[in-house]
Amino acid sequence: MPVEAQLLVVQIAVILLVARAFGWVLGKLGQPQVVGEMIAGLVLGPSVFGLMHGGAWLHTLFPPSSMIYLNIPCQFGVILFMFLVGLEMDPGHIRGQGRLVMATGTVGILVPFACGAGLGWVLATNTTLAGLVGGVPDRLTLMLFMGVAMSITAFPVLARILTERNLHRTRLGQMAISCSAVDDVTGWCILAFVVAVAKARDGAGAGVGDPTARSAAFQQAAWTVGLTAAYALVMVLVAKRLLAQFERQYERNGQFSIGSKVLILILIMASSLVTERIGIHAIFGAFLLGVIMPKQKAFVAELSVLFKEATVLFLLPLFFAYTGLRTELNLLGGGAAWALCGVIVLVAIGGKLGGVTTAARAFGLGWTPSLKLGTLMNTRGLMELIVLNIGLDLGVLPKPLFAMMVLMALVTTFMTTPLLQLMGKGDGMLEAGAVISEEAISE
Repeated sequence: MPVEAQLLVVQIAVILLVARAFGWVLGKLGQPQVVGEMIAGLVLGPSVFGLMHGGAWLHTLFPPSSMIYLNIPCQFGVILFMFLVGLEMDPGHIRGQGRLVMATGTVGILVPFACGAGLGWVLATNTTLAGLVGGVPDRLTLMLFMGVAMSITAFPVLARILTERNLHRTRLGQMAISCSAVDDVTGWCILAFVVAVAKARDGAGAGVGDPTARSAAFQQAAWTVGLTAAYALVMVLVAKRLLAQFERQYERNGQFSIGSKVLILILIMASSLVTERIGIHAIFGAFLLGVIMPKQKAFVAELSVLFKEATVLFLLPLFFAYTGLRTELNLLGGGAAWALCGVIVLVAIGGKLGGVTTAARAFGLGWTPSLKLGTLMNTRGLMELIVLNIGLDLGVLPKPLFAMMVLMALVTTFMTTPLLQLMGKGDGMLEAGAVISEEAISE
């Protein structure tokens, strides 16, 4: 076995051990296991492990030359995870949920997006702040990207929290799932556009203020978005009908054949490759394929089981560690940088939690269920880390800003369970003042 492969095996063993240990500890504290795995990733990186013995241990276990090998299973993990997110995202949650859910979900995107874009503009135009975040490569792409990053909700983590607190079958739980579905579909579509703009501007050198290069960049971005829309239409109108064959085969046999499992895996990779070649990102192809898969409950449950264990227990902890290895909290060297990090966290909470809470209250919910809904929607988790890694790879996020945003994702995920505990058990929909009609939910 090559030396690089031997090192990768050791790295994976250490990552899984540390991730399980932190997941178990955080689970005892009432947190979802994903929070422990996120913290484990930071601990294994330069922010904690790198401080021991002058960084010698970190460079021995995770030398920079080994990152390319560790990144490969991470990318497979993220692709499979996004397929599972799309698979478990039933469009039925969005349909027939009423004006309240649609309005709240829309506000849950628009307000944090505006807050993030505004913050991105301030960071790009203020010389002092730009220095604190490591310099801003391009103002427009930073504004768009910060807007998307502030808007994302961690759909899988939210569903897990609802299940653990027995809220998934309540009206509040169904509303949270519905709003999150609206947010995530919208958010990933916006991100696809932002990635297209970022790649086009980078290729055209549009960050230097050249009007010709800027115009060429937007033309390229428009072409990429057009190709993406065309691919999505083909998937929805043609591929979706063909995929129904898998459901019929499953209903006949009561299980997936080996051939079906292999073919689905090939389709996931093929769809990911198409969107990567189009010019957005591989995760969008996997997500889109998951969304258009048949949604019969037994079919979805069985297909989820096929991929979830390997993805959640094996591949995603590697992604957390990879993210932690790229997060350098030591770059936030002074009080001003940490103060800015605090501002970013407050803007994220105010935009998402505040925006959703205000919208829900305006449409008839009481303050407590509105606050609970806002708290649930403020959960970012793994989805945020996926977005941030895309931003770092594209050169949109400087490393200090990346570290700040990773901390924001951790804080907003960690705070969800304690806040729900403070607001009491149940969904709060029957509290005094929680005036909402059945028609508002079901129309």
